Amino acid sequence: MKVTLERTALLKSLGHVHRVVERRNTIPILSNVLIEAQGASLLLKATDLDLEVVESSPADVTMDGATTVPAHTLYDIVRKLPDGAQVSLEGGGEATQLIVRSGRSRFTLQTLPPSDFPDLAAGEFPHNFQLKAADLRKLIEKTQFAISTEETRYYLNGIYLHTLDVEGETRIRAVATDGHRLARVELPAPEGSNGMPGVILPRKAVGEIQKLMEDAEAIVSIELSQAKVRFTIGPVVLTSKLIDGTFPDYARVIPTGNDKALIVERADFTAAVDRVSTISSERGRAVKLSLADRRLVLTVTNPDSGTATEEIEVDYDATPLDIGFNSRYLLDIAAQLDGDTALLKFADPGSPTLVQDREGAAALYVLMPMRV
Repeated sequence: MKVTLERTALLKSLGHVHRVVERRNTIPILSNVLIEAQGASLLLKATDLDLEVVESSPADVTMDGATTVPAHTLYDIVRKLPDGAQVSLEGGGEATQLIVRSGRSRFTLQTLPPSDFPDLAAGEFPHNFQLKAADLRKLIEKTQFAISTEETRYYLNGIYLHTLDVEGETRIRAVATDGHRLARVELPAPEGSNGMPGVILPRKAVGEIQKLMEDAEAIVSIELSQAKVRFTIGPVVLTSKLIDGTFPDYARVIPTGNDKALIVERADFTAAVDRVSTISSERGRAVKLSLADRRLVLTVTNPDSGTATEEIEVDYDATPLDIGFNSRYLLDIAAQLDGDTALLKFADPGSPTLVQDREGAAALYVLMPMRV
């Protein structure tokens, strides 16, 4: 194999694929990136057996071939080369080394046979449709923060993506929950998505997809099977195993009878919660909301460091209410809202609260209260 390409192009491709590679691996080949020179392009592939990223770049190929080298080492070498440098890669075939040359720099890297490299992308993907990158980003970013990190409830360690009929219109919906809060976002379903299986996208795959969507106007091709999903974003193809589990019936925890409505300026509310929570302890992040007569009083009490209160004017004319929340969770949800105001709908101090931009907004959040 002999191939030459510009440092910027190689660095961009390596940047996309090397993130998948775990720093510590018990299987040596998984520490490597597959490099394949063919025709007029260089293909790079990396995998952790759950997730695979492939990207091809135009290159000057003088000899076809393939090899695998340590991914993080190659990335660091290319990253440290000067801007505008030409990089040549030589090796592969029977050789057990890859030579990387650029200017007066020369590196020799140990290789492993490309035939040992696993292929995750094999198999049929019967369902396929397309989404604008901006829409896919919205589905991901507005729900990602609520993904559970609790490994025992593995079926909550991702975003549940599915289609459903809402008042005669097919919608595509993303849902994530960790048991304390729930995020639900929906959009009109794209053509071809009707009848797709409900799938749980793993947290790591979600994070990588987010980083790959650099152009909001780009079209993302999504292919699905019962066990895998494949995203094609420009020259990058990301394939991931899906979480093999059943997502809980989330509709049961979304309250429908919350009749106490609070409308508050989002920026004022966020700043006030942030200020009073300064004295809260790491363990107990509780903030108490006391509502009465168009006033909201926020209170945090920490036995070790004292108390903090702040009052803001709000639109609230229901019966007085005292309710507590984890301040971190409140701030996380407020950060997802797009409008200038936030709508919070309460039932009582022990029941889940609904949070939206406004009535009927595409994004809806549920937050469990805390005892204060």
